Amino acid sequence: MSTPKTGLGAVLRRELRYLTTRPIYLFAIFGAPLLVTLMLLYMMGGGLPTNMPVAVVDEDHTATSRALTRSLDAFQSSKVALEAASMSEALEAMRRGEVYAIFHIPSGLQAGAGSARQPKLHYYTNSAYLMAGSFTFRDMKMLSELASAKVGLQTGQAKGKTMEEIMATVQPIVVRNEVMSNPWLNYSAYLTTTILPGILQLMILLLTSYSIGLEIKRGTASEWLRLAKGSMSRALIGKLLPQTILFVLSGWIIQGILYGWMGYPLQSGWAPMALAMLFLVLAAQALGIFFISLIPVLRMGMSLGSLLGMLSFSISGMSIPVSSMIAPMQALAYIFPLRYYFRIGINQALIGAPFADSLPQYIGLLAFIFLPLIMLPRLRKYLLNVGYIA
Repeated sequence: MSTPKTGLGAVLRRELRYLTTRPIYLFAIFGAPLLVTLMLLYMMGGGLPTNMPVAVVDEDHTATSRALTRSLDAFQSSKVALEAASMSEALEAMRRGEVYAIFHIPSGLQAGAGSARQPKLHYYTNSAYLMAGSFTFRDMKMLSELASAKVGLQTGQAKGKTMEEIMATVQPIVVRNEVMSNPWLNYSAYLTTTILPGILQLMILLLTSYSIGLEIKRGTASEWLRLAKGSMSRALIGKLLPQTILFVLSGWIIQGILYGWMGYPLQSGWAPMALAMLFLVLAAQALGIFFISLIPVLRMGMSLGSLLGMLSFSISGMSIPVSSMIAPMQALAYIFPLRYYFRIGINQALIGAPFADSLPQYIGLLAFIFLPLIMLPRLRKYLLNVGYIA
């Protein structure tokens, strides 16, 4: 009577059978990340929000005020959705969420500008909506500066000054603005290149904890270890290697969509970002092993993974600069693999910095791989001696 085969190959065959017979695995590896990729790219297809509604309160009713209203409507980010008769009407529209900003043109603007009485333009933004408030504020501020410059130009021409003399007064210092790395100011190129790897990291954390926790829950851990000849490291490699390959493939497909199909900046070429994706997958799997070893209960291990995965979006530095956080949070940011991937993406994809500048981030991702080693004895103990805790 032949004995069943054991060793790394036996564990691999067992896990490949699970992958092909349980749809949840392939959905977590390919379905969810790619579905989110397509949804985000569809929603952010314009790169920047456009035509955000703005209210104008024109109390001057002159050619100048009408020209200002048309100019504001011509900006890409703003659209004059309401020409209110009074400030109270405009404020009520803002409270209802119908407009994000109010541009107030007071009575006597044209007459005051012509007689050097310095009339004032007022604009209000609803900063409860951060992006909408920021973009509409930028448009209204620029319009106000252009209006001021136009008055200065007309006044200088009336006094018989040359264009050079007028410009020296209107704009004594010439500011040259050059946007590096993302010259078209595509917000999607900045956000999605971090959010989508973050989604993939979350799926890895959940699936790694799920795969190991399921062995404990179903009481099949002894069989798993027996096939691995009692070696905890061999058991983990056999279980997670197929997932590693598929997750890396999924990550590279996402990078291909972002940097190839969408044409987002990739200054240093494909190799640095492909390597960063490989290291991100390995780091996330290592954390998943650590969590399920720390609390060898399926639901608790997955809860820890989901908690860290969700916090990564806030603490990675994508939304709030880490340098602006309090000192404890700055230190905490470095326990999140996505933080290292985010910095690699900025340096290698957007800026095109030398590879050596990102070497500490690559090493940081690799360091996560050693984290489960200290927990292997504890995990082995629970697999063999402790029953499932509901």
